[in-house]
Amino acid sequence: MTPDPDKLARRARALYQEASRQLDPATAERLRAARRAALAARHTAPLRLPSRLLLPAGAFAVLALAMLMIWQPLRHAPSAPQRAMQAPALDADTDLPPDADSADPQLYQNLDFYGWLAANDRTAARH
Repeated sequence: MTPDPDKLARRARALYQEASRQLDPATAERLRAARRAALAARHTAPLRLPSRLLLPAGAFAVLALAMLMIWQPLRHAPSAPQRAMQAPALDADTDLPPDADSADPQLYQNLDFYGWLAANDRTAARH
């Protein structure tokens, strides 16, 4: 038992017209001013279109950035033979001895000789 839409619209229109006849002039003028302001705001609504587009565009940019960060190619650590070949080039400029893992094992066979060489090199430099 839903009411007839036409009958409901006619009843609402009759109530509106009866209530509008009973308004005082000051209230009627305020209502007209509010109506004019609402109509004027409706004409300026297309100016807000860029602000409506900023939210979806910003969300898309954040999503794209997140995808780039997740799908960034992973850098794999070089295997042991590659590190051994790279280590002499890196250690050539430093005064530190090479790491035991990356150095040639033949260098550690005659450590006494290298100690004697270093001691004699210091004495030769003083003379």
